[in-house]
Amino acid sequence: MVQQIVLPIKDSSVLKMVQDTLLDSFRAGRRNYTVFQVGKATLLRVSDVMTLKKSDVYNPDGSVKNATFIHDKKTGKANTLYLKPVQQDLLQYHDWLAQENINSEWLFPSTAHYDLHITEKQFHKVMAHVGDLLGINLEDKEKKLRVRKPF
Repeated sequence: MVQQIVLPIKDSSVLKMVQDTLLDSFRAGRRNYTVFQVGKATLLRVSDVMTLKKSDVYNPDGSVKNATFIHDKKTGKANTLYLKPVQQDLLQYHDWLAQENINSEWLFPSTAHYDLHITEKQFHKVMAHVGDLLGINLEDKEKKLRVRKPF
């Protein structure tokens, strides 16, 4: 088994390029960008970000909750997520979901099957493609950039 090493994005200009590429270079760019932003703000593992539900993040009126409570998938530990740092991103994402007529219980649904959430593997493919577009190595068999620790 190949050991995975977490590589943080240390350069703010590279971070900005990654964010812009996520947002502008994919059909589901708003979703990909929001996954990245939520992961960066909450420091959750990708597996935990992918399995968030809309009800975890949004109030019934569509506003963003100040905080939400989850259990980490890997460890089972209780975790309080403070959503204020990504409130604006989540509101824009909520509007995008409505515009695209995407109705799903999942916060980050698959574009092929709205009843399923995007998989970790698919998001890692997205990040690898971002790296290819930018000419930087974000995904490698031995080294993986994780949304979990961007700085």
